[in-house]
Amino acid sequence: MKFWLVKSDSDTYSWDDFEKDKSTVWDAVRNFQARNYLKEMKVNDRVLFYHSIKEKTIVGLAKVSKEFFTDTTDSSGKWVAVELSVMNKLNTPLDLITIKKIPELQNIKLLTQQRLSVMPLTDDEFNKIIQLSK
Repeated sequence: MKFWLVKSDSDTYSWDDFEKDKSTVWDAVRNFQARNYLKEMKVNDRVLFYHSIKEKTIVGLAKVSKEFFTDTTDSSGKWVAVELSVMNKLNTPLDLITIKKIPELQNIKLLTQQRLSVMPLTDDEFNKIIQLSK
């Protein structure tokens, strides 16, 4: 199992929206590196849901429920999407200011490649975030 983080502007698609929907197609990603990460995702991989722009906070945990397929929002056929399903809201959301203070998270792509909307996490990074969110 691998671990991932996806980012969404809460004004566009929030965790609350996701909880109501129970699952969603993660589409409209238009960055080649992020697309390649989508292609690596496997069913049951764990995915942290991050509110970008305003809140800058990891708020929930999801899982991959369908591996990559052609993104229907793209007419060129070169972009892909995955399906994500809700697992649970984090008891204690973890904001970016806190993440920056945690030594074990200093190399997380959220800090080193801020513009990516889909990124991998190491086992240690994922476990540290889950530990801090309890």
